Amino acid sequence: MSSSAEGGTGIRVRTERGVRTIHFGRPERRNAMDGVMFAAYYAALADADADPEVRAIVVTGDGDWFCSGADASTLNLLAAGDSADVVEALGFPPHHPMTLRKPLIAALNGGAAGLGLAQALFADVRFMADGARLSTAFSKLGLIGEYGTAWLLPRLIGVANAMDLLLSARKVDAAEARELGVVQFVRPKEEVLAAAQDYARELAQNCSPRSMAVIKRQVWRGVDTDGPEAVAESVRLMVESLSATDFQTAVQTLGQRTPVEFPPLPPEGEP
Repeated sequence: MSSSAEGGTGIRVRTERGVRTIHFGRPERRNAMDGVMFAAYYAALADADADPEVRAIVVTGDGDWFCSGADASTLNLLAAGDSADVVEALGFPPHHPMTLRKPLIAALNGGAAGLGLAQALFADVRFMADGARLSTAFSKLGLIGEYGTAWLLPRLIGVANAMDLLLSARKVDAAEARELGVVQFVRPKEEVLAAAQDYARELAQNCSPRSMAVIKRQVWRGVDTDGPEAVAESVRLMVESLSATDFQTAVQTLGQRTPVEFPPLPPEGEP
């Protein structure tokens, strides 16, 4: 087990048994993201994705909030610049979490709104504390569906439900979020992080890193691909996987009761 804190950035990281947990660490500010924290979070994601010891990533918040959104300094930066300035300030494109090859699990320990909700939506799987609430927040602030939320939400929960949440900016509790499909699991607040870490650990210990990376790429590409094209690509990828080390390793251990020891992803390049 290892842990570290990025001094003054509002981000803490901890690694245990193949799972990197990233904490939003500004509880006194409801984990609102300033520019430094925003950039540090994206850098922490990139570092986890490049670390061969890390096979799954969990993001959570300290205190009573997951992330309340962008703070005033971040909003002022955006108001004063353009999209190129945002990329320069972050060091990464705004959709950076979507480019990760490793699974990203969000443990919503508390409320999420605006930019905080967007970061949760970028995750592959979401756990939510039963007392937490979500809100897009944008329309009540005179803003638009920021950071891809107007693209993500319709694909996650359907156009009509996405319109409701984006237009009204109303608060959604954990039960409704689960019913809508915004989150996949609801747990008591004191259990939500451990549950997300256990889920991530199952992925880290039992699932092929290469398979998960390719599946993630398939899903994101398939969102805007027609059926025949997606099926054709899956056949090509299946042929590739049959000759890959991960499949050969799994075949060799069939019938055994020990976990398959899949090799890590290479640090760079396509899986």
